[in-house]
Amino acid sequence: MSNIARGSLGNLIEWFDFYNYAVFTTYIANNFFAKGDETQAMLDTWAVFAITFLMRPIGSWFFGRFADRRGRRAALTTSVLLMALGTLLIGAAPTYEQIGIWATVLLWVGRAISGFSVGGEYGTTAAYMSEIATPNRRGFYSSFQYVTLVGGQVLAALLQVFLLQVLTKDQMHDWGWRIPFFIGAVGALAVLWLRRGMDETATAAVEGQAKQPGSLGVLLREYWRPFVIVIGLTIGGTTSFYVYTTLMQSYMKKVAGLDADTVATVNLCALAIFMVIHPFYGMLSDRIGRRTMLLIFGVGSLLITWPVLGAIRSVESALTAFGLQLFALLVVGFYTSVNAVVKAELFPTRIRALGVGLGYGLANALFGGTAPYIGTWFASNGNEKGFRVYLLCCVAVSLAVFLWGLRNKEFSHLDRDFGSAWGHDEDGRHAVKEPADTTAR
Repeated sequence: MSNIARGSLGNLIEWFDFYNYAVFTTYIANNFFAKGDETQAMLDTWAVFAITFLMRPIGSWFFGRFADRRGRRAALTTSVLLMALGTLLIGAAPTYEQIGIWATVLLWVGRAISGFSVGGEYGTTAAYMSEIATPNRRGFYSSFQYVTLVGGQVLAALLQVFLLQVLTKDQMHDWGWRIPFFIGAVGALAVLWLRRGMDETATAAVEGQAKQPGSLGVLLREYWRPFVIVIGLTIGGTTSFYVYTTLMQSYMKKVAGLDADTVATVNLCALAIFMVIHPFYGMLSDRIGRRTMLLIFGVGSLLITWPVLGAIRSVESALTAFGLQLFALLVVGFYTSVNAVVKAELFPTRIRALGVGLGYGLANALFGGTAPYIGTWFASNGNEKGFRVYLLCCVAVSLAVFLWGLRNKEFSHLDRDFGSAWGHDEDGRHAVKEPADTTAR
């Protein structure tokens, strides 16, 4: 459990650093872009948010290869160090008024480093937490990856609410927005120290898997089908996730007209509950299977997307806004709670971190990271319904993958290497294996 805690804390800080940008977008837009058109400045800020997602596949490739060859612990400690660097760069960067376009360049560089770092964090953490978990509780333990991922957003939102209470609007715009980035940099260095004491899980040294660990060629040649499945099942989930956790804040302010303090509080409360439900969803997946959970998400999202995004346009009270956001997140939780372990189960140990991370990184670069920009663009052009259609198409793609690309409770590569989660072997016979490396627990 101590290893799960160390892995989770690192994940928490990584995503706190990453989501500070999304939570404090308004202040970043005012400080790093030319004054004038507020909508254009916001679009430019979301463009930086989206384009830094392009660094995530590169980070996923680099750290996935590194983790499969050198071990999960080494990759995780390196990624958190880079996150500290990127976060500190943004927090200390001069503004547009001070150095002009170079302020925007520094923002891009800081976000590029952050995107590269978090690209390696996801796949490696998914592999590590799935491997070190007790076989018949993999869903429960792996769910903590998203507990801490969402927890990073909750911490950023909580800090936003606190700063809005203790600082004036001018102070927030001038320097208050920098505080979270400095806190994140210090936190990342603390996690670096903690992760040095993590136990290593079995990696490419597992007997019979030492051939070409972390090889992109092997991934695309021998495991292209699970790689495509990872991309497909991620598309709808990641787009929905960023719509209801990130874009929703802009919708509440720009479309519904709620004030910033109300939106910050609504978002904080909804995300806090969303965070807490993940272990319960994870435990449920250990009983009913991962594919069943994903099917609930897919069908549920197709049913709620149109009415929820339509209702948020005319919402007038904080309570109604909170109910809509939470309702959507409760459905998304059926994906987020199990998506890491589902992906980890598709690959053998020698290629797991690379396969999971790169597939996830590509889907996020193309769909998750672009969702806030695309949603803002549709809304600014008076075609918010067009974005609803776009989101429904993304979910439909993933639902097709859930239906035809996955089986429920089937024997997986994780079962073969670390013990069966369902009490049967590859032929369906009852056979619970011992973990490949019992000392790693």
